[in-house]
Amino acid sequence: MDARFLGIAELAETPSTAVVVDVMRAFTVAAWAFARGAEKIVLAESLDEALALKARHPDWVTLKDGPPAAGFDTVNSPGLLRSADLAGQTVVQKTTAGTVGALAVKEASLVLCAAFVVAEATARLLRTRECGSVTFVVTGDDGRAEEDLACAQYIAQRASGARTDPTEFLRRAGTSRAAAELAQGVRQGAHADDVALCLELDRFPFAMVAALEEPLMVLRPYAADAGEASAKSRGE
Repeated sequence: MDARFLGIAELAETPSTAVVVDVMRAFTVAAWAFARGAEKIVLAESLDEALALKARHPDWVTLKDGPPAAGFDTVNSPGLLRSADLAGQTVVQKTTAGTVGALAVKEASLVLCAAFVVAEATARLLRTRECGSVTFVVTGDDGRAEEDLACAQYIAQRASGARTDPTEFLRRAGTSRAAAELAQGVRQGAHADDVALCLELDRFPFAMVAALEEPLMVLRPYAADAGEASAKSRGE
């Protein structure tokens, strides 16, 4: 498999297959949302769009980066989301990097959103689809986020079929700038367990596939072994 690792600003053309990686915390949160029963996640382009969607669909659950804010039901924290009951719900997510990266490749034939918690399922889906060329979008820190790059490189190796020890990849993520900022309380809207939850390898058995469902970009869980959308784990 030919793998490229690019930041959002480096995307000069639409790839055929894109894996958008945001470990801390957008796509760890998304995986937890599906594990807690969410049916789908709408990836909003802006806070205003998220609020507009909430106004049209009051029952949808909105979340964002940073501290709690009017119009948003919760924040982008796996530690805070893990006890939520989202059975059958539609979640609207807007984050600083992850959702931006997914929307940047929305025209790709296959868009996967990933973090360590769904790494093996993501790699398995890439193998199943026999993806010859894959662009990994490193979303954090203008494409330099060590936790996202480490996760992307790990998934790429697993997708190629290589036996890969995850230890060093998880160590890199755990000592990253993002992990330090979360641990030190620099980032608002966080839980004390967020870093540990973001470093749980293969917590969930599904990949996450994003696709245009006009006019929205929608993320759904995908159980690669079953070949159908499903979030089998409740995360309990």
